[in-house]
Amino acid sequence: MFCWELKKYLYYPTYKEMMLILEKKSLAILCRVKVLFLFSAIMISCGSCVTTSLMGDRCATPPTFTKVLLIEPDIILFELTAGGLEEPRANWTEAAKINVRKKLDEILQKRGDKLIPHQPPDKAQARMHAHDQIVKLHEAVGQSVLIHKYIPIYNLPTKEGCFDWGLGGCVNCLKKDTGADYALFVYLRDSYTSPGRAALMVAAAIFGVGIQGGMQLGFASLVDLQTGQIIWFNRLVRGVGDLRTPEAAEKAIQELLVNIPL
Repeated sequence: MFCWELKKYLYYPTYKEMMLILEKKSLAILCRVKVLFLFSAIMISCGSCVTTSLMGDRCATPPTFTKVLLIEPDIILFELTAGGLEEPRANWTEAAKINVRKKLDEILQKRGDKLIPHQPPDKAQARMHAHDQIVKLHEAVGQSVLIHKYIPIYNLPTKEGCFDWGLGGCVNCLKKDTGADYALFVYLRDSYTSPGRAALMVAAAIFGVGIQGGMQLGFASLVDLQTGQIIWFNRLVRGVGDLRTPEAAEKAIQELLVNIPL
């Protein structure tokens, strides 16, 4: 009887309403992707490479010889087809991850800090899931910073004139599991023009039409694992560079880590 009475107060959306909700969510995601693409195009048009680091407000500078957790870099490499679609390439991505990890270790070890490589807790499914969700959260927050901090028309009134972003208290589990004081997150997306796309760009150029080729977009964050605050953030946007080669990966990491307070 109780369940029957309860059902009267529950609302079940119709099929049409569900499709409308899904459509709105899809449009929101599509709009976000378009804004990020616009951001990349604007930045690249301003120069071959653009980096601008930001420091968190009211955040203490890490002490010397601090313990830094190096999160597995979030990297995906794509091939840009003639039609403009980005197709992920697993072999390219793996090569880039190896190069970036190696260069991150080399550069940060020279600074004297104790690096702690992130080891996912494979035997603890709940903790491993929590760690994965933190990486995804960093991607979402980082993209929000790119949009609302670097594109003036999208500036948020509540964050104007300051840099106050964070991942929240969920990062405390990283501190508990590893003993680190800070965590360094790196996000990189790189695309390379396919032969078909290159031919299309040449043909379009003959008629005075410019077509976008591959581009490199990335950002890095240094997060206080006690408070969850981002104490340093930098973004990298450029139309050249090949993360599949050690030399280009080293240059990208050097530019991405400019002014990091370590």
